[in-house]
Amino acid sequence: MSDARFTTLPDDATLAATVVALEEHGFSVEVVDDLDTARKAVLARIPHGSSVMTNTSVTLKETGIEDAINDGGPYDSARAKMLALDWQTQGQEMKLIANQTDYALGSVHAVTHDGTLVIASASGSQFASYAWGAANVIFVVGAQKLVPTLQAAHERIYQHSLKLEDVRAQAVYGQHSSVGKVLEIHQEMPGRIHIVLIRQVVGF
Repeated sequence: MSDARFTTLPDDATLAATVVALEEHGFSVEVVDDLDTARKAVLARIPHGSSVMTNTSVTLKETGIEDAINDGGPYDSARAKMLALDWQTQGQEMKLIANQTDYALGSVHAVTHDGTLVIASASGSQFASYAWGAANVIFVVGAQKLVPTLQAAHERIYQHSLKLEDVRAQAVYGQHSSVGKVLEIHQEMPGRIHIVLIRQVVGF
């Protein structure tokens, strides 16, 4: 199910050039070597007591960030607040909680060499916070997600990420996944979006 193009880690020169391109587009970036260091780097950036939304992400789960935020830690977990509500009767309130936090955490499906972030979603539920609603956004990204072009980013989504997410969705939700919406972030005001790049294969 894996295409080697989409699971191969970049060489040091490609990684360094991509970091420069991301920084030129207003993103701040740090490169770490492993999952534990990634978790510590993310948590170090979030003041205790901050409202935090952990958007659904295999990367956040595998790094332990999801549990650190939502399982009784020193943070105001937006996901915990949402789970206490009823979607049928309190759907709009749930959207407000999720999309207007101090910090939105998640991952992306591709990072182009010239510094564009590309994210796919079935519903787009996380896009409002990423694009505008959250005061701060932190993306945790396995370096295997670096791709040369936007076309390659979309190929990665449909030919790789969707296949793996479909298997996960069937196991967790009992239904197939789909690409309903795609968000591209080309530029950001400096200081709002931070990217933690991991020199390991992690996430879809």
